[in-house]
Amino acid sequence: MKKQEDPINGLLDFLSEGKTPFHAVAACEKRLTDAGFSQAGKGYYVTRNRSSILAFRMPAGEIRGFMIAASHTDSPTFRIKHEPTSATQGGLLRLNVEGYGGMLYSTWFDRPLSVAGRLTVKEGGAIVTKLVSVDRDLLVIPSVAIHLNRKANEGIAYNPATDLQPLVGSDGGDLLAVVADAAGVKREEILSFDLSLYDRTPGSTFGLANEFVSSPRLDDLECVSGTLAGFLAAKTPKAGTVPLFCAFDNEETGSRTRQGADSDFLASAIARIARAAGEDPETLYPSSFLASADNAHARHPNHPELSDGENAPDLNRGIVIKHAASQKYATDAISGAIFSEICRLADVPVQHFHNRSDIPGGSTLGNISAAHLPVNSVDIGLPQLAMHSAYETAGVRDYEALLVSMTRFFSSKVVCDADGTYRVE
Repeated sequence: MKKQEDPINGLLDFLSEGKTPFHAVAACEKRLTDAGFSQAGKGYYVTRNRSSILAFRMPAGEIRGFMIAASHTDSPTFRIKHEPTSATQGGLLRLNVEGYGGMLYSTWFDRPLSVAGRLTVKEGGAIVTKLVSVDRDLLVIPSVAIHLNRKANEGIAYNPATDLQPLVGSDGGDLLAVVADAAGVKREEILSFDLSLYDRTPGSTFGLANEFVSSPRLDDLECVSGTLAGFLAAKTPKAGTVPLFCAFDNEETGSRTRQGADSDFLASAIARIARAAGEDPETLYPSSFLASADNAHARHPNHPELSDGENAPDLNRGIVIKHAASQKYATDAISGAIFSEICRLADVPVQHFHNRSDIPGGSTLGNISAAHLPVNSVDIGLPQLAMHSAYETAGVRDYEALLVSMTRFFSSKVVCDADGTYRVE
């Protein structure tokens, strides 16, 4: 497997930039623009809600199919309510928040947090959005001391309405004034906002050989970063095939939004690209392929019994192909074989994942997208620990494998000779 130069530093930069889905999309835009996607003929991209993005290149000549990789920009966090603060006994100010996605609550306590997202303001008679990030330690969710709860280490059922409201200041403080200053606008100009908490702890590598990486938002910005890097590295499309990168918002809450995978964003874009090229999109589906990239559960070093012993991936042993009899993953024999062949050609190792049969797993955007787009689809990911924690862990070599495989993926073509018969070129 040939490695790209310094991929982990690129990943850590992307994770740091992508504090919210809006920031993740801005980070994608910057990389696309730097690669010339703002110039006619170099490539094209479009955003929806400023939290989902889709980019593609056109090959020379007629088109016969699409090579699509999809991931998601959102991660579990806390969203700030419309009236953001409330006073408490003792003259303190707490932030009013509610959970977004299925998070590991305990991991959010006693760590430096801040606020990021977008504001809406009036400019020249128009309502416009402003990206904002308060770049300093701003708040914390304090634990209850062991002296006041002697059973704390025996397990706690947290109440998000009481236990998980952050301390943000003293009574009389104004959070939105701080946010407005960070955005370069006046407090009274704010019309509304989509603001979230983000973990201030920087990502890093660790281990005896620096073989692991930990960071906030590895699920799923690790896959967004890797698929985008592969998309940009595959500079010349295969004749007849359109390489297409996309990243959706709201996967962590079911994707049922106008910018989620359960919307028409991808299908309508493909239809418009096909029609602009003089093709019927229906004729392009058989030779198109979708790889849904969202991280997978690695075998836990302290709890291997929670995995299916023969079908559990390990850190730093390659990309994971995910399977589920429930159809929560889109992989089948055909799509799994096609993606495995692409990885073989890229000299990238592959692992397979099934949940333990008595532990129901989560779902992702692969089968949701496939319901709107009748193409062969595979669910893949990178093995990680502590999924949905405020700070997650994965393997350095697995990210490198994703970058290499996605470069090959976006340089490949899948040809349908007949239903059930395919070639990878």
